[in-house]
Amino acid sequence: MNSLTIILISTVLTISALYVPQPLLPVLAEQFSVSREMAALLTTIVFIPLSLAPLVYGYLLEAVPAKRILRIAMLLLGLSSLSLAFIDNYSWMLGGRLFQGLLIPALLTALMTYTSQSAAQGDMQRAMAWYIGATIVGGFAGRALSGMIASLFHWRGSFLVLGVSILVAWVWLARLPDTGAMRMQRPRLGLIREILAKPVFRRCYLMIFCFFLAFAAIMNFLPFRLTELTAEADELRIGLAYSGYMMGLLASLNAVTLQRWCGGVERTMVIALVLYLLALALLGVPSVALLLATMFLFCGTMFLTHATATGLLNRLADEHKGMVNGLYVAFYYGGGAIGSFLPGYVYRGFGWVGFISVLLAVVALALLLAVSLARTSHAETTNL
Repeated sequence: MNSLTIILISTVLTISALYVPQPLLPVLAEQFSVSREMAALLTTIVFIPLSLAPLVYGYLLEAVPAKRILRIAMLLLGLSSLSLAFIDNYSWMLGGRLFQGLLIPALLTALMTYTSQSAAQGDMQRAMAWYIGATIVGGFAGRALSGMIASLFHWRGSFLVLGVSILVAWVWLARLPDTGAMRMQRPRLGLIREILAKPVFRRCYLMIFCFFLAFAAIMNFLPFRLTELTAEADELRIGLAYSGYMMGLLASLNAVTLQRWCGGVERTMVIALVLYLLALALLGVPSVALLLATMFLFCGTMFLTHATATGLLNRLADEHKGMVNGLYVAFYYGGGAIGSFLPGYVYRGFGWVGFISVLLAVVALALLLAVSLARTSHAETTNL
């Protein structure tokens, strides 16, 4: 097994650990006698460290070899996943998920760094494309396989299988050759202020925050919606409801072609968000079949927007690309942290239609920001 294969498998498992509880949320809410908002915290509490990582991990992980981080963090992630299978107290479950949330940013940073450092110069673009694809596969696998295993056996089995798989990957990581230190950029408040002072960056970050907030909200509360619509919504069917996620893989890998068809990066972003808004509206219709079909459009347009926005930011940033991208990650997962939790209270108070209505307003703001970016980004580029 070559190094890239080991890295990609480790990436899939790391992202799977992030999302494994999602199809189990209705079962976990019943098991631990908590509200759906409290159950949703199992995802939120992992997003919080991810949103803070770009502002903190530059200090914690500076000059640490990527392989050492991978070996230590992967071992702890595997052991913590096994421990979650045996926990009977919800507070301890939340604590375990918070611990995993602290590990996952370090793992993802190390995995991406190792990929970039070990890839041959001519293979860099291909290796990073495979890495991004692995994160998307992990998002689907973590949900679908978790639901399948829980349906066939027990929800605890999902954590057990994941934990064992991660420990197997940890053994494989020993085969990786050593690379240099990670050399992460240490964040400076002055530099952060300088980046955020540019209107084009502020608009882009706020747009990112909004579209991922809506995505995280749908993904986290989808299991509860399905249980409302049909009594047949067991863990297996809920897990498979995330199949639309794989459309994100196609959209990301074909983003450059789609941008050419749409007439440029900015126009692609606007078109994708218009379709994203349409998909979100369709998710409000009380039909299981329509909901499942719409998830393909919803996921595909989200990941197309995601891939396009990252390309736009890196085109606009002539310098300090590390911090520009770090802030992107912070706003992206910051939106995820809020979206995976707070809209649940709207859902409880105003039902699914109220929930969708609030998210439509958030995505409409993202669309307005994208239109503004399309009008101004070229002018801003000449001034950066």
